[in-house]
Amino acid sequence: MPIALALSPHLDDAAFSCGGLLAGLARDGWRVVMATLFTGSVADPTGFALACQLDKGLAPEVDYMALRRDEDVRAAAALGIAPPVHLPFREAPHRGYGAPPELFSETRADDGIAGHLAPALAELIAAEQPDLILAPQAIGGHVDHVQAVRALRALCGLAVPSPILWWRDFPYTVREAAPKAPLAALFAGLPEPVMRLDPEAQARKRAACAAYASQIGFQFGGLAGLDARLAREEGLERFRLSGPLGVSVPGLDAG
Repeated sequence: MPIALALSPHLDDAAFSCGGLLAGLARDGWRVVMATLFTGSVADPTGFALACQLDKGLAPEVDYMALRRDEDVRAAAALGIAPPVHLPFREAPHRGYGAPPELFSETRADDGIAGHLAPALAELIAAEQPDLILAPQAIGGHVDHVQAVRALRALCGLAVPSPILWWRDFPYTVREAAPKAPLAALFAGLPEPVMRLDPEAQARKRAACAAYASQIGFQFGGLAGLDARLAREEGLERFRLSGPLGVSVPGLDAG
């Protein structure tokens, strides 16, 4: 049984960006593991970290990340994939980033999270032995996405044996006509495969996205907004590919 490992910075990124591909792989007999890096709960958040849950209508006493981990479990079930893996690293608002613009600016000089992520990713990859890895390109420039790419790229220098499909970070890709892409030079020149989703994969992706109920209003303005954004994607998911794709992925135009 081939294995795919999706490395998601946040609890929703993989489903939003490549949920259709994940669902299709699972249907075709793959073991599909969705691992999210930044899922650690923090007791009694304050300041900007607390504001990130209050602005979604959640009371201060709610364990925001526990709620989101539960959403992730439901999303994985909607995709038909294995139960998700949750790594314990803390999101940027709990690492000193103090306002929304800081999340999309340069990474802080004192933010050494990539150095902690890299060995955790190495351990996860060694345990799963994936035939295919999926990961973000950090389009939009969110610092957690950037640090995830840096950590995985550090491992690539140590010869990660699996090919990597680097996804385009939806919905950051559609929020601006020319979204920030601070790591674009890393992917320039790589093949650009396109996944053409069949109706079942599209439906599973939509159900998985909708499972992140705490995020849908903030990200899309509600379910109608989610549906409109997905419709404009026309059933396509786009990637960059590093390494030879030595496994068959039905529906993927290798570019």
